[in-house]
Amino acid sequence: MIRLSSTMQNEIEQHGSRDFPNECCGVLLGEIKGQDKIVTEVRPLLNAFSPSDEFERSVLKAGETEAPLGQVGQERRYMLSPDTMFKLMQEERRTGVKILGFYHSHPNHPALPSEYDRTWAMNWYTYIIVSIIDGSPAEMTAWSLDRDQRFQTVEIAR
Repeated sequence: MIRLSSTMQNEIEQHGSRDFPNECCGVLLGEIKGQDKIVTEVRPLLNAFSPSDEFERSVLKAGETEAPLGQVGQERRYMLSPDTMFKLMQEERRTGVKILGFYHSHPNHPALPSEYDRTWAMNWYTYIIVSIIDGSPAEMTAWSLDRDQRFQTVEIAR
């Protein structure tokens, strides 16, 4: 379970609306108590994704030679820069506040993880996805990877 306040949920939704039609992204910071992740801060981050064949090839299924969507940009992808991730890890070590996971938006798509999301996810993080339909928040879901690298739903408690 991941716990976040209604205010934090609104912050994520508003970030998604502001960045529409592109994907937004941010980090979920807080603490872990037992099986619960308790979010104490939602921090918007810069979507540093840049279209490339390398990233599109990373989601090819067995036997595929060409990405089904071709090369896409920030309207369908997000990425944190290595520098941003390094700074977050340094902050975590310095402060003890944990990186619980990340959030991002799906513009005009359901709040379901994509193959790209699965390929680049880490199983120790929780991923919140907010669907933004025509600029307005629609649905919010949370996910984590299991041992078989499949996404499982995570309950969001407010």
